[in-house]
Formats: sequence, structure tokens, C-alpha cells
Amino acid sequence: MDKEKYILAIDQGTTSSRAIVFNRSGKMAGIAQKEFRQIFPKPGWVEHDPEEIWTSQLQVLYEALADAGIGAGELAAIGITNQRETAVVWDRQTGEPLCNAIVWQDRRTAGSCDELKAEGFEDMIRDKTGLVIDAYFSATKWKWILDNIPGAREKAMAGELAFGTIDSWLIWNLSDGKIHVTDVTNASRTMLFNIHTLSWDPELLDLFGVPESVLPEVKSSSEVYGETADGILSEPVPIAGIAGDQQAATFGQMCLSPGSVKSTYGTGCFILCNTGQIPVLSRNNLVTTVAWQLDGRTTYALEGSIFIGGAVIQWLRDGLGLIKESAEVEQLAETVSDNGGVFFVPAFTGLGAPHWDQYARGMIAGLTRGVTAGHIARAALESIAFQVYDVIQAMEDDAGISIKELKVDGGAVVNNMLMQFQADLIGIPVTRPETIETTALGAAYLAGLAVGYWTSVEEISEQWNVDHTFIKNISTDAQKTLLKGWQKAVSHAKDWEKPS
Repeated sequence: MDKEKYILAIDQGTTSSRAIVFNRSGKMAGIAQKEFRQIFPKPGWVEHDPEEIWTSQLQVLYEALADAGIGAGELAAIGITNQRETAVVWDRQTGEPLCNAIVWQDRRTAGSCDELKAEGFEDMIRDKTGLVIDAYFSATKWKWILDNIPGAREKAMAGELAFGTIDSWLIWNLSDGKIHVTDVTNASRTMLFNIHTLSWDPELLDLFGVPESVLPEVKSSSEVYGETADGILSEPVPIAGIAGDQQAATFGQMCLSPGSVKSTYGTGCFILCNTGQIPVLSRNNLVTTVAWQLDGRTTYALEGSIFIGGAVIQWLRDGLGLIKESAEVEQLAETVSDNGGVFFVPAFTGLGAPHWDQYARGMIAGLTRGVTAGHIARAALESIAFQVYDVIQAMEDDAGISIKELKVDGGAVVNNMLMQFQADLIGIPVTRPETIETTALGAAYLAGLAVGYWTSVEEISEQWNVDHTFIKNISTDAQKTLLKGWQKAVSHAKDWEKPS
């Protein structure tokens, strides 16, 4: 194959659209990023404009190619990774969205989730999907659209609509409406997909009132789904890899053997543990998910989802105005030697794993007159690591293993203070790779494998290199004191908004 070929990864995230060009060595050759609007119509509601997602993604695709100094003819394939669970509905004829996308963080369907629990559907849904009943997942969002957008149900029953997660929406547009697909990783996050039969589940479709005809065809994570339509690029390029962002990061981190674990520090934080070909059902409110499907083999993972990770730093910037740029948080936090007894529970949209409390709300506890902006910044950073600690504990118990190393990636891992604090809390090495763009890299690898750009998983695993390993550097007593304060703060934040 031509040596000058590259892989383009589309990385459509919660707050920005990105595109990254990778070369055969797995190194970045070009990158572009663009933030887009976060829409908050009511407290607890979070929406995106699907058209804005598409136009911003197309713009950065062109910019990344320009940054790499290449044209479409030099692309071997395109891989896609995306924010998961966000629900989009559009018209099959016009391609126009029926309404704004309902984002994974949105809590408007918390009440209907309570009803499902009260009606006794918890065990059935967990057994089939590996998921807990929560507004986080796509099914209740789609049901809300069917129930609340005029004409939606009639159009859906008539087969006039297409339902999808963000990957499906992007591929529909890239192919000019010719391809309506998703992959097993994204499907496994909808609460409509049976992770054992690897197909849409009739009983669940009936429960949520979603006709199968509107849903995308479910494919593996690494195969050629089709190619870009005329007019998108100067020539057609195969679309050959899809994985939800956290699964893509797990693959990009080369967590290929059972027991290997990664944590991605993005808008939220997501910890995945490879469990091999066996779906392990959690006793500790983690979710069981499809990690990827490659060469006919399905790999599963246990996952802990934390809703607010890096978003707490954005809130310090945009909500409080304590910093002008997110990167300034470490400097501000370093103006103090410790958190001063301040604990920050960033439950802005409830608490995810392992608590799954949709009525929890954010709380800053332990305030005294001596507390400064530095203490608040430090407590905010520490809150990310505390939440990861809770998930790691649950994961070890569920999987019956002792985790030996935590691989980390995502934007926040450049923050050395946060990474050191993470190692101090969990007491195991925290390893940061040279390439922290592992989400996009995972999508690139999946696409490249599908078209023979890379010949094997063994070949790409040799490209993974360590940048730095952080080792615990505090006493066990200090660690216990910190954890006790955190647990006390969390207990007060729980059930805050629960209807009395």
C-alpha cells in the first residue's frame, strides 16, 4: 500500500467536534477542533443542535486535512468515535432533525426511570442490556421525543423517521442519507440492545414504544460500512470504524487483555475494565457494556460512568469566573498546600457510578473564613479523582480482581497535580501514555484494521508508549482522612432534589 496514506479520525465529543489525521506510526499528522453550543432549556435539561454538530464536524474535517497538508486521495479510511447515549431523531426524506438532540447528561426523563423501577423492570433491563435504569441512556430520551414532539409517533410508526446516536447521525450525513448504521458499542448504550444476542430486543422496543424500523442496522466496530458521498470530499473515502468514545479510548489504550483498565478524563470520567469474551454483570451499580467487536469476536467491559469530570473545571471558568482558561486551574490550586478541609461534590446532573443517584446535586462542603479560591480549585480537581476512586473500588469487587495499573487519557491528564492525587488515592500506578488522544486513536486503529492499513492488533500495540507513571506519595492515614471527608460530603449531596 502507498506509504503516504493516512487515517482520519472523527472525534465528536460533548463540548467540541474534532478531527485528527494519524500516520502509520499512530502519530498525529494534523488536528482541528471546534467547540459548539451547549443548550440548557430548563434546569437539568441539556441539548445540542444536530445540524451544528454536523457542520462543526465537517469544518474540522477539512481543517485537519489542511493541517496535515493532504487531500482525500491520501486517506485510507475514516474512523468515527462519538459522545454516547445522546439521542437524535431526523426525517428520512429531508434529513432534518425533528428537534434538538437530547444529550447524555440530560435528566428530563428521571421521573419515567423511577416509574420503570417501580414497575419492576430493573432486573429484566439489567439482564438484557447490562445497564441500570437511568435517564443517562438513550431509550427514555427517544420515548420522550415520541411522546412530546407533535407528530413524532405517527411519523415513526410510518417509517418516516430515523433514530440514532451521534455516530449514526454523522454517517447518515457523510453518506448523504445512504447509510443508517451504528456499531455494537453504541447500540449497547441505548437500553434497547440485548448484549447477549447482539441485536435490538423486541421486548425492550415494545416497552419503550420504539419501532425497530427507525433504528440503525448494528454492525461490528471494524468493517467497511460504505463510503463518503460525492461532494463531501474530493473523492470517496471508506468509512470503516465506529466505537463510542470510551470504548475507542479503551482500544486506543491497548487495554486488550482481561483485567486491564483505563480512565478517560473528559467532560465526564469513564473507567472501563476489559472482561474478555464474558459479560460480567455488576453487583455494585457499574454497567456491563460491549467494548468492541473485531474479527467476529465480541469483547465486553465493566464501566463506571462519572457525569462531571473536566466539566467541573469549565464551571469554575464559566460559572464562577475563578479562571479565564481551563489550563489555569492547576496554577490556582497550587496556591494552597491542601484542600483546607473543603470537599466539592460536582453532582450538577446527579451522581453516576457507583451511586446512580439522579436526585443528588452539587455541593461544596467544609467552608470556613480561611477558604480561598485556591482551595475551591483544588477541591474541584480532587473531586474528579475521588469519583474515580469510588469506581475503581466497585470494579475490583465486581471483577474479583486486584487492579495493578490505571492507564489514563483525556484532556485533564496533562494536569500533573490531578494525576499525582489520583495515584495517592487509589494506591496503584497511574500511567499516562505519550499519545493522550487515545479516543481518536482507537477509532483510527479500528478503521485502519478494517482496510488493511495496519495488519494486526499486535502491530498497533507496539505503538503504545509511556510518558509518565505516577506512584502513591502520601501516608495511608492521610489517604484515609481524605476519603472519609469525601464520603461524608457525598452522603449530604445525595437525594437533594428527591421529591418529598
